[in-house]
Amino acid sequence: MLTGGHPNSLGRTVEVVDAVLADPDRLDELYACYTSADEVVRLRTSNALKRICSRRPELLVPYVDRLISEVAAVPQPSAQWTLSQIFGMLGDRLSPAQRAGALRVMKRNLDENHDWIVQNQTMQTLAEWATTDEELKAWVRPRIDARVRDARRSIAKRAVKLRRSLDDG
Repeated sequence: MLTGGHPNSLGRTVEVVDAVLADPDRLDELYACYTSADEVVRLRTSNALKRICSRRPELLVPYVDRLISEVAAVPQPSAQWTLSQIFGMLGDRLSPAQRAGALRVMKRNLDENHDWIVQNQTMQTLAEWATTDEELKAWVRPRIDARVRDARRSIAKRAVKLRRSLDDG
């Protein structure tokens, strides 16, 4: 269901989300799509998981360890930016070990992945988490400050906004 169509379209992603929400036992089937050789299928898998998480976050909790170990290794920006979004949605549901794993993934992505959406989504989640974590705030603040001068306007604008939120928080 996730194959075909224009690579930038959702294709039948919404149908997949509805099918999984109607029958959560199908979540394994969707998750398995991360092993597809088709980059579009993996992109749509990420999109579907994010949509499911936003509506039924409890369904993704059993997958957190696999997201941290398996999906974090997928060398595709859409997988990485979606991880930041999912981690952000699941923040209060993560165990201390899972939170530490999610932080490792996001810190690595912020430092090593130069995709503009990965940068924006990762900064967003890290800044949100930093409002209650002084150690994380000390780590992320200089990285956000550096991105204020990024040549990519969306990153610079997001960095300015997040810097303000860190100052206020």
